[in-house]
Amino acid sequence: MGDRDRARERHTIEAMRDLLPEKEPSASQALAVATLLPLGGGLLALAGLTLLGSVIGLALLTPLLLLFSPVLVPAALLVALTVAGVLTSGALGLTGLSSIWYLLKQARGMVQKAPEQMENAKRRVGEAAQAARSRAEETKRA
Repeated sequence: MGDRDRARERHTIEAMRDLLPEKEPSASQALAVATLLPLGGGLLALAGLTLLGSVIGLALLTPLLLLFSPVLVPAALLVALTVAGVLTSGALGLTGLSSIWYLLKQARGMVQKAPEQMENAKRRVGEAAQAARSRAEETKRA
């Protein structure tokens, strides 16, 4: 039995060596673990305390909530509708302002392009008039 125990122990040691990394962690990795481990633990403790406080507060305030629910439910509904109205108003206001801003930007672009477009229109009208004159002269000659 001694050989089996030694073989099993040797196998366990080899398996543990396979799990361990080949090289040592760097100093920055060790420093990160040393600073983040207490920080993570502290945050986990705060989360637990917050959960405990919430459960105790709920247990203590449940009778008051049941007693005052005929007043609290309409009040909560009123607050919810007011918040929804304010948020909707803000969203519609932002949409209106952005559409007006877009229209102003388009109008500015049109004003800047207007002289070029007028010149093109004048040139086309002149070309059309000249073409009409030449056709009229050709018609007279024929």
